[in-house]
Amino acid sequence: MKRARGKSLVALTAALALGLSACGGGGGDDPTEDTNGSNDTSDNGGDTGGDGAPSGDITVGVAYETTNYHPSNTSSALAMGTNWHVVEGLYEFHMEDYTTYAALAADEGLVEVSDTEYEVTLRDGAKFSDGTDITSEDVVTSFERSTAEGNIYATMLDFIESVEAKDDQTVTITTKYPFSLVKERIAVVKIVPADATDEDLTSMPIGSGPWKYETISDTEVIAVPNEHYNGAYPAGGERMVWSVLKDDTARTTAAQDGTIQVMENVPAENVELLESAGLTVEEKPGFNLPFMLFNTSKAPFDDPLVRQAFFYAIDTEKLVANAMSGKAVPATSFLPESHPNYNEAEVQFDYDPEKARELLAEAGAEDLSITLLTTDHPWIENLSPQIRTDLEAVGITVSVQAEASASLYSNNLDVDDPTFDVALAPGDPSVFGQDPALLINWWFGDNIWTTQRSFWQESDMESFEELQTLVLDAVQLSGDEQQEKWNEAQDLISREVPIYPLFHRTMITAYNADELEGVEPIATTGIELVGVTTK
Repeated sequence: MKRARGKSLVALTAALALGLSACGGGGGDDPTEDTNGSNDTSDNGGDTGGDGAPSGDITVGVAYETTNYHPSNTSSALAMGTNWHVVEGLYEFHMEDYTTYAALAADEGLVEVSDTEYEVTLRDGAKFSDGTDITSEDVVTSFERSTAEGNIYATMLDFIESVEAKDDQTVTITTKYPFSLVKERIAVVKIVPADATDEDLTSMPIGSGPWKYETISDTEVIAVPNEHYNGAYPAGGERMVWSVLKDDTARTTAAQDGTIQVMENVPAENVELLESAGLTVEEKPGFNLPFMLFNTSKAPFDDPLVRQAFFYAIDTEKLVANAMSGKAVPATSFLPESHPNYNEAEVQFDYDPEKARELLAEAGAEDLSITLLTTDHPWIENLSPQIRTDLEAVGITVSVQAEASASLYSNNLDVDDPTFDVALAPGDPSVFGQDPALLINWWFGDNIWTTQRSFWQESDMESFEELQTLVLDAVQLSGDEQQEKWNEAQDLISREVPIYPLFHRTMITAYNADELEGVEPIATTGIELVGVTTK
């Protein structure tokens, strides 16, 4: 594991430094002497990242863009990935396996006062990157930002009754009911200065993480070490540079010629090219998916039979083979088969065009004509030709309209009285965690997705409420009883499919193992390099 190796590297560094000193060596030209780059002067004799600090840049090619870096409300793939290095929650995930660690919290474990009350003390001496001390007020205010009405994070945190300052360094978290995933779920909340404006946090936030932003533009994000960081995973290079390279070919070329050391979202057909260039390429099955979203406020998409017909009509096996080079798994449930709480859903959408025709006929929607909105992500656009062909084979006339992700939502979905039919887009809330309640609530909870995009909360209140009850029951249970509720939830979603995945992607990451130490690819969107150092 990366984190274990990182700690081993520190230990090895210390041992090597002692050995060299014993031999009369140990000069400052040995780059392994102070790879931790810490500002803890008790450990490094006052060297705050000078001669012994890691040298060189860590360079990353990213496939997404954004203008919203606000740690309290962004869902951007790019901002989530860069913010992992700049801002901290009380707890954070090791994203390669979703285990948690104390980030801004002082202790690994929550202090459980009762089954609905917890206390968390801040890491001693923690400061923001501008040098100001972090206090309980910053924590309380950050929770208030993230749980504000209308915030897209709010439903992930709706189990919280209150967060209050017990003293200057300790907060008390009270839950509405016993909740088994408190530590994992509060990792969603990133702690930012209480007096920071939303404008500043959106454009270039400051935090307490190992890195701090230096510049942010449309094409490049640059961070440098946060000299005030005193946590366990200090910055491992002089700069971290994220280059926005949405085009797959441009990103691949940059990795081949060494412009970038880490490449996210590797197209399967380019794996051999990158391996030939000396890069290590790793695959991880994950939750990341393309979904079809129906405007259920509009007939005939208010009928689950029509929505099911779309999924029976699409040959997903062929789609995965031809458009994804086999690097995906057709959805057999809302959760991927690699998820620990996966259960094969009640309704299986094996390719069956005849059944699709029967369902459309039963719903009285034989002569359906639609506009299929898609985002312009290359891998999403690659799906639309076959989807159009498959749907037209069962009698649905399809016009495809591709737009940039932001404009697709702002122009068509997030408007008054939207008239769109069906949207095809990528999604991956597993960047926030992977408990089933979080993933289900992202698209099916009481939020913008169900009230303003799919309208499922209004078009089928009974099914919506049934799902909310299942999820609420599940988070208060454990073991087999909890899993039974997850199974029922996955069955219900497979029957209703207001939003549903076509397949779950295998995430492919390439990196230069000769230049970087500790890279652990992750199964979700984004690149996480906390603890990674240059060699």
